[in-house]
Amino acid sequence: MKRFIAVFLTIFTLASTARGQAPEGLSARSAVLMDAASGRLLYEKNGFERLPMASTTKIMTAILAVENCAMDDVVTVSPVASGVEGSSLWLEIGEKLTVEQLLYGLMLKSGNDAAVALAEHIAGSVDAFAAMMNRRASELGMYNTHFETPNGLDSENHYTTARDMAVMTRHAMTLPKFREIVGAKNASIPWQGKDWDRSLKNHNKLLWQYEGCTGVKTGYTKKSGRCLVSSALRDGRELIAVTLNAPDDWNDHTRMLDYGFTDFETAVLAEKGRLWDKITIDSEEVGLVCADGFAASLPLGYGGGVEYGVETADFSLPIKKGRKLARLYMFWEGELLGGVDLLADRDIAKKEGFFDKLIRIMKELM
Repeated sequence: MKRFIAVFLTIFTLASTARGQAPEGLSARSAVLMDAASGRLLYEKNGFERLPMASTTKIMTAILAVENCAMDDVVTVSPVASGVEGSSLWLEIGEKLTVEQLLYGLMLKSGNDAAVALAEHIAGSVDAFAAMMNRRASELGMYNTHFETPNGLDSENHYTTARDMAVMTRHAMTLPKFREIVGAKNASIPWQGKDWDRSLKNHNKLLWQYEGCTGVKTGYTKKSGRCLVSSALRDGRELIAVTLNAPDDWNDHTRMLDYGFTDFETAVLAEKGRLWDKITIDSEEVGLVCADGFAASLPLGYGGGVEYGVETADFSLPIKKGRKLARLYMFWEGELLGGVDLLADRDIAKKEGFFDKLIRIMKELM
C-alpha cells in the first residue's frame, strides 16, 4: 500500500536558495551560507562552481580520522610525511604522536605533514587515502568534488564547490571530537627531542572576532586564493559559511553570518512524538507520530507558505507500534525543506479471515 496524500508539482532540492535581500559585493569568487539543521542554503554566489580549496581539504582528512581511528592510536611519522612542503608541524622521521595530537596540529596549525601522517596511518598511502576521501565525499552527497591529497596542496584534479564544502562541514560538525578540535583556540602537543611542547594557535580569527563562532578551517595557496569555512551558533541555531577565492574572507563571513542570524528565524515544522494525523487500516484507526523533530531557517516573519505532503510506505498487517507507515515532507513556497518518518502509535493485529478461522477451528478439534 503506497500513496501520496498530498501532491506538489514543483519540488526543488535542499540546495535551493532563499528569497530575500542577501549580502552584496562579497569579495569571494564563490560563497554559500547553509542552515546546519536542515542543510538548506540561505545564500549562494557561484556556489556550484568547481574551484580549488587549499587546506579546507583537511576537514575531510579529519572526518576520516575521527570516523576510523581511536584518538589514542599511535602514529609513526614516515619520511614521506616528514618531508611535505608548506605549513608544517616540523614532524621528524620516526616521531610518534597520537591521532588526537595530530588532529590538533592538522586543524589548528594546518600541518601538511600531519595530514600525510594521518593518511598513511589510516590507508597505508596518500593515494589509497585519496580514494577513501572520494568515496566518503560521494556518500555525503558531494557531487562536484574530487580529492587527490589529504592536505590541499595544489593538484590539477583537486577541486570542490562551496556547496559541497558546506555539505561536508555540516556532517563534520555532528562529530563531537571534530567540533571540540576546530572550536579550540589554542592547544599544545609534544615535540620529540625538545624541552618544550609545540604551541598551536588556531588560524581561524573568527573564533576570537565573531560571537558564537564554533569553527572550522582556513586555507590558502596561490592557485586557490584565500579559502575559509566557518560556523557559528546563536540561540540554538547554527550556520555554516564557505568562501573560495575570497581576498576579504573575514569580512565576507561576518556579513554572511550576520545576514543568516538577522534575516532568518527558526521555524519548527515538526516535533518528535507529535501526533500528526490518523489513518484507517482495515477499519482500524491508527495514529501517525513524528519519529523526529524538524526545524529550518526561514525568512524573518515568513508567515504562511509552508505546506506538507505525506507519502505512505509499503506495509501489511499485522503492524507493531513504532513501525514506519509514512513520511512527512515539508515545503516552503514550493521548495522541499526536508522530511521525517511517521510511525504507528499502536499495534494493529491482522484480522482473522474465513479460511484463517476455519484452520484455527480444525486445529482446536484435532
